[in-house]
Parts: sequence; C-alpha cells; structure tokens
Amino acid sequence: METPFEILLEELRENKRWPDRASLYYLSDLHAEQADQVREMWADLPTDLRLRLTRRLMEMAEADFTLNYSAVFRIGLEDESAEVREAAVEGLWEDEDVRLVPELAKRLQADEAAAVRAAAARSLGRFMLLGELEKIRPKPRREAYEALLDAHQAGHEDLEVQRRALESLAYVCNDTVVASIRRAYLSSEERLRVSAVFAMGRSADDRWEEEVKRELLSINPEMRYEAARACGELQLSEAVSMLAELTEDTDSEVQEAAIWALGQIGGDRARELLEYYCDFSHEALRSAAESALEEFEFLHGDLEEVFADLPEEPNW
Repeated sequence: METPFEILLEELRENKRWPDRASLYYLSDLHAEQADQVREMWADLPTDLRLRLTRRLMEMAEADFTLNYSAVFRIGLEDESAEVREAAVEGLWEDEDVRLVPELAKRLQADEAAAVRAAAARSLGRFMLLGELEKIRPKPRREAYEALLDAHQAGHEDLEVQRRALESLAYVCNDTVVASIRRAYLSSEERLRVSAVFAMGRSADDRWEEEVKRELLSINPEMRYEAARACGELQLSEAVSMLAELTEDTDSEVQEAAIWALGQIGGDRARELLEYYCDFSHEALRSAAESALEEFEFLHGDLEEVFADLPEEPNW
C-alpha cells in the first residue's frame, strides 16, 4: 500500500498538477531515501511547477516553524532555473547547518544569475553572526567571510551582490569591514550608501552614530528608513527627538521604522510616543506601536516590577 508521501510524488510526476496544501506537509522532515526520491523526480517537473512548489513550501515554513523543507530546498539549489535556485536559497533562511556554507559560497562565487548570488550573500549573513557568537567552528566562519569579502570587493560584480555581501559582513568588527562600510558610505552609488547605513546598524558599533543620525534627514525615504532602523539597533537615545519627527514622515514605512526604533531605544519620551500611537486611528501605525511597546517593555521594563509579580518564596 502506498504511503501519503509516495502518493504525492506520483501525483506530481504523473499529473504534473498542483497538489492540495495538506499533502505538502509530507515533504517536511524528509529522510535520506525520501530526499533521493524527490531528487529523481524533480527535473521531470515543469519549471513553473518547481518554482510554485518551492515558493509555497517557503511560505508554509514561515507560517509554521515546525515544518522543515530544507531537503527540498537543497535540491532546488541545483535547479536549472535561476528563479528556483533563488527561491531555494531564500527557503533555507533559518537552516543553520554549517554544511550549507560551501553550497552557498559556491552559489555566491559562481552562479550565473546575479539574483541568486545576491540571495546567497544575504543567506551567508546568518553564518557570520553565528561565527561572531562562537556558535560555529572557525573553518565555516572563515569560508563564509572570505566568500563575502571577495564578492563585495570584486570590481566586476553586480552592485546588488556587492551591497548584500557588505550587509552580511557587518556582523564582523574588524578593520577591513569597518573600512568597507566607510568606503561604501562615501560611494556615489546611492544603493551602496543605503547598504552602508544598514551595515552600520547591524554592526552594533556606536562609532557610526553621527553618520546614522545625519541620514535621518536624507531626501531618500529608503535611506531614512535604514537610518531609523540603525538608530534602533545602535540604541541611540540622542536620536529620539529626530525619530519623533519621523513618526510623521510622508512615507509610511519610514514612520513604522521610527516607531520600531523607539521601542529599541527606550526612555520616557519614547514610551510617551509609543503610547500615543497605540491609540492612533491608523491601523498599521497602531499595530507597529503596540509591537514596539511590547519590545520596549521586554528590553527596558522595570525588573523590580517583574520580580514583584513573582510569588514569594515559602517561609519554611
């Protein structure tokens, strides 16, 4: 008798049609033999079906953390379609298996599609963070770092790839990365400058305080957005008054970034602003403020109040 997994593969192989959502759960947590079966069938599927399937599995995994489609995404890394490869890289966004590092590095260094190389550069960022936290061994950390640095510094590389590599390198605090961020910030390429400000925030290095605050006044809404986020990541209390002005920005995403940053920074003025927007009529801003206030309480709440709510120890 066929298993639900085998029935799903047969439907895909023979009918070339879209399976019902419930059956896609059988592609989660595949063991080695099942993964081989999917790999054998994969190339025979129409390209649009492979792409739809990869994207749908990614959506399902984002909505339900118990689902693990990594085996399917790894198959997709070798797909002949650049769109499928890009979706597969994005689908692996939470996979912290260091065996992925050489696969992603290969995509970053040699994939023919710039979009795939850029996705690989973004994906390697989590391994840079794990390396800085000493949660992975030096070898994969070094391999990721070298691949990212080469991609960022390659003069012939697509700008999108260069900037995504810099954003991933930002977790590293060394002279080379600091110099790279500074050069990018001084670049004539606006998109590279935006990534430099993103990297400044990600670096958690307050040496960038003045640059970040300066860009809160940029005429470019994308730059104001990244500068607001960076202020939150750097917890720049001196930027609260400027962020207060950005909560009334003409761009709604900038407004929400400013509200998020206030929750990260903390302080009485930030709390007042967040409480004000929690009663706001605009649904998106109200929701952003409520989430930011929760973060505020988690990061900056009074520990005495927290412990006051705990039951007293018994008096034996």
